Amino acid sequence: MEQIQRFVLGLDLDGTCADFYGRMREIASEWTGRTVEELAVEPDWNMRNWGLLDGEYSRLHRFAVAQRQLFETMEPLPGAPQALRRLATEGIRIRIITHRLFIQHFHETAVAQTVRWLDHNGIPYWDLCFMRDKGEVGADLYVEDAPDNISSLRSLGRKVLIFHNATNAHIDSSDNERAGSWNEAEAIIRDHYYRFLSTRDLALPEAPGTEPAWA
Repeated sequence: MEQIQRFVLGLDLDGTCADFYGRMREIASEWTGRTVEELAVEPDWNMRNWGLLDGEYSRLHRFAVAQRQLFETMEPLPGAPQALRRLATEGIRIRIITHRLFIQHFHETAVAQTVRWLDHNGIPYWDLCFMRDKGEVGADLYVEDAPDNISSLRSLGRKVLIFHNATNAHIDSSDNERAGSWNEAEAIIRDHYYRFLSTRDLALPEAPGTEPAWA
C-alpha cells in the first residue's frame, strides 16, 4: 500500500505552547528582587523592561533552567494541549522544533525537562528537534512567535502562523497568518490542513478531533 504523505506542523514551544514569559516573569522577580507586579506582563525583547542589564539575560536563563527547572515548570498556554491532541488525532504530524540548547553544558538538563513537560501535559508529537535554524527542518506550516525565526522562515518561503505577543506585534501579517489564542490557531491550522488533504483527494475527518478514514 502506498504510504500517505502527512501534513507536518512545525511547532515552536516557548511562547506558543508553553507560557514562557509567565514563568520567566516569576523567576525574573526573584532574580531582580522586584515584585511580580512591578514587572510588565509583556516583556521587551531580552526583557529590558524587567530591569535586566546588557548581557544579563544569559545569566538569568541559566539560573532559570538549572536552578528553577524552567522547561518543566511552565504552564501550557490555555487550550494548547487539547487543540494539539485534536489535530494529531485528525492526522497531522506534529514536529516540535525548539531552540532550547541555549546554555552550553546544560543540554541534557534542557532535553530531559522538555520531554517530561510534554509527557506530563499530554502533548503529542512525532519528532522532537532541538535546533536554531528551524527552516532546515521541513514542515508544511510553522507556528512561531520569535521575530528572528519568523523573518528567517519567511525568507525561505515557508508558511508561518505567528502566535501573537508583544515581541512580534510589529510584524506585518494577514488574518490567517496570526493567532492570539489556541482557539484561533487551531482553526487556522485546520484550514491549512484541510486544503492540504483536498489537493490530495484525501477524505477530511468527519468532525474536529476525529480520525480520518484513511488513517
